[in-house]
Amino acid sequence: MSKMPNLAEDFVKKMFLKYYSECFDQVCIPNLFKKREFGGLLSKERIMIRHRKIETAAELQEFLCSIIPSDVYFSSAYYEQPDAPEMNSKGWFGADLIFDVDADHLSTPCDKIHDDWICSKCGFAGKGISPEKCPVCNSEKFDVKTWPCELCVNAAKEEIIKLLEMLKSDFGFSDKEVHVFFSGHRGYHIHVEDDSIRTLDSVARKEIVDYVCGLGLTVAFGRSRYNDSDALNLLRTLRLSNYGWRGRIAQGVYNFISNAAREDYQNIGLKKNFVEAILANRNMILKNWREKGTLPLIKGVGVKNWSKIAEHCARVQSANVDTVVTTDIHRLIRLAGTLHGKTALKKMEFQPSEIEDFDPFKDAIAFKDGSTSVLVHSAPEFRLGDITFGPYKSEKVELPTAAALLLVCKNRAEVVSDGI
Repeated sequence: MSKMPNLAEDFVKKMFLKYYSECFDQVCIPNLFKKREFGGLLSKERIMIRHRKIETAAELQEFLCSIIPSDVYFSSAYYEQPDAPEMNSKGWFGADLIFDVDADHLSTPCDKIHDDWICSKCGFAGKGISPEKCPVCNSEKFDVKTWPCELCVNAAKEEIIKLLEMLKSDFGFSDKEVHVFFSGHRGYHIHVEDDSIRTLDSVARKEIVDYVCGLGLTVAFGRSRYNDSDALNLLRTLRLSNYGWRGRIAQGVYNFISNAAREDYQNIGLKKNFVEAILANRNMILKNWREKGTLPLIKGVGVKNWSKIAEHCARVQSANVDTVVTTDIHRLIRLAGTLHGKTALKKMEFQPSEIEDFDPFKDAIAFKDGSTSVLVHSAPEFRLGDITFGPYKSEKVELPTAAALLLVCKNRAEVVSDGI
């Protein structure tokens, strides 16, 4: 929750207090919570209160209702003394495996429409994902304004679906060990709770990240270390029945050939004559691959061209996760059932099997009663529940509490009158 006018801040704090007072049963108490560190971010001061040890659910509710944080966190790590003020005094003895997929790290067509950034130093501004450095002054600090649109959140969901498949099929984790959450803003989290990974250090977790992201994966068949005969033999081993990344790439290539248009091939660097050869033989390639199990080679398309297709499909099949979150063995992560300070939506857990049907803009709504009058500076069209709102530009509107809170928390609106 970024800085906002006092009336808006008072409104948000009042509603957050109402939620934690009346709906605390929706807050999820994590496993082994007495061994975890808790913390909360104060909205006005932008100060994190942390190193808190929680002994009971009642104590957690008292903590939330007393400081009314904009965001609530708990440690993925387990400690002997979670309330010790220094990290090296806490007595770390394990941590859950955490994955974070956020639309902030994904390039989507819509981010150039609703996301803005401005350099904190020189004021140079742009749209879409902010650069690593300002092109004018090289500063690395930006004021970023994003929006949780359905296209962005669905893009994050697609990454989580790929990650779930890998965690189950390649690592062998079950639904009991894998917990899936909507973050409350523009992404999803996965928590893996299992004794086999609890004591892994940062280096080992980096290996897991590299695997799911496909980092260091060699999929080219025409590299200099292979002669033509070896490269062809290697290409023929690309079977749809393979496990792990080889099978994943094979399935990706199969799907690409099944659906790709002429421009899709050209976009990955294939020349026109190669594209025409593949398109002319598409049905034969797919039929033989299904029936005989191996990728059939065709005249006019060599191993280097297949390599380009395979490399593209490997990128598509990989899961785009925040690598820093997973490798951090002391990470504070948002507590499930609590409100996100940028939207007032809940961080929501759901079963992995329910991910296709999960609707964050309906299922994660915390406030379903009341209305509030707000002056909206600027907001794109958006949906909450079954109602579509906006777009708005410099207009006063009476909105349901959840919609008003979303706009206020995103600094898109000011409170005119509080109808609660």
